[in-house]
Amino acid sequence: MLDNLSTRLQTIFDRLGGRGRLTEENVQEALREVRVALLEADVNFKVVRTFVERVLARAVGQDVLKSLTPAQQVVKVVHDELVELLGGSGHRLAPAPHPPTVIMLIGLQGSGKTTTAAKLARHYTTQGQHPILAAADTYRPAAQDQLQTLGAELGVPVVGAPGEAPLAICRRAREEAAARGLTPLILDTAGRLHIDEPMLEELRAIRREVAPHHVLLVVDAMTGQDAVNVAERFNRAVGIDAVVLTKLDGDARGGAALSVRSVTGRPIAFVGTGEKTDALEPFHPDRLASRILGMGDVLSLVERAQASVDQEQAEALVRKLREDAFTLEDFRAQLRQVRQMGPLDQLLGMLPFGRALRGAPQELTAESADLDRFDAIIASMTPGERRHPDTINGSRRQRIARGSGTSVQDVNRLLKQHAQLRKMMKQLKGMEGKLPRMKGLPGFPTPRG
Repeated sequence: MLDNLSTRLQTIFDRLGGRGRLTEENVQEALREVRVALLEADVNFKVVRTFVERVLARAVGQDVLKSLTPAQQVVKVVHDELVELLGGSGHRLAPAPHPPTVIMLIGLQGSGKTTTAAKLARHYTTQGQHPILAAADTYRPAAQDQLQTLGAELGVPVVGAPGEAPLAICRRAREEAAARGLTPLILDTAGRLHIDEPMLEELRAIRREVAPHHVLLVVDAMTGQDAVNVAERFNRAVGIDAVVLTKLDGDARGGAALSVRSVTGRPIAFVGTGEKTDALEPFHPDRLASRILGMGDVLSLVERAQASVDQEQAEALVRKLREDAFTLEDFRAQLRQVRQMGPLDQLLGMLPFGRALRGAPQELTAESADLDRFDAIIASMTPGERRHPDTINGSRRQRIARGSGTSVQDVNRLLKQHAQLRKMMKQLKGMEGKLPRMKGLPGFPTPRG
């Protein structure tokens, strides 16, 4: 979503870095361009003005202009101010002293509240908790059915029946959560196409009667500045504790993410990065600031890999690579694990300066298609061919290509990549005694002495 802003800022700072010694005029000129880039990204104009003033006050200081790397110091100042703009150290939902912890979701219709409720339930399930959902949106057709379906997929109980009043559903859900020892309780309330007084009064009544510990406003990040206006109005009328930004993987300009915390004074707690229930991440201001400035987000990439990769499978794979027993079955398993981590463009965006690799969307599309194509090719092989690819001659390649709906060239390319990987691992195996100690990597030996 913030790719255009990221590209603009990196270009500005690259040009600034090429000047050698910086002057106050150089910095002011660069910050004028930063101001334009932020405004074009749909960041609130008041937020932009305050942000640029704060950066300028720090960047023209003697410690920056007279440092050995003034351009890098300016980037550091911008990074620090971006982190502060986005919420500083981040915001985590503290558990209630006496369970259940009640989380109330509010927002306009279409912002993604119901899906977010299911995502939150999955998030807490993976942390070893036992959440429960309340389907209190009785206005949108099939909203309760949607939450019941998502709850069934996740194995999470859902309270709410057609014809039951929203407040009654929330009360009953809280009683059931307390009786069964379930926490947190996530309330999916109704939204409207616009903010109206009956809607606000219903939300206020639920807040008074059920007393949620956290009120989260779900905002569609693709609505731009209107998202900030909605957040401000909800905060004044109902009171919110934090914000969940959905559709952060979309193609909007992304200014809402940089504006909502500053305008409302409320932090961003979570961001939605896709449609599936696992596409919800705790919001880390420092990580997003680093990604915007092209510094990558390796911590998020590692966390995503840890969530997608089975540790036992990874260790077994390393053993096979060391023993030169890496088959096409293993290769296919690795391809599938890469796909589970998310789209390739998202993964590249988490690498330092990985956006440079994202400049050719057609190539990325081709790479994603290759993963599907290779999976189909391996599926068209016999078990013996997968274990012993050296036996795949010309006629077999033609049969595999026909069976997978691909070409012989595609089959050749897959076999070549598999062979190159095996060759590379042989070379690494020969260097084992020369490698430095690598803690935490399964399969790598620890040199003695």
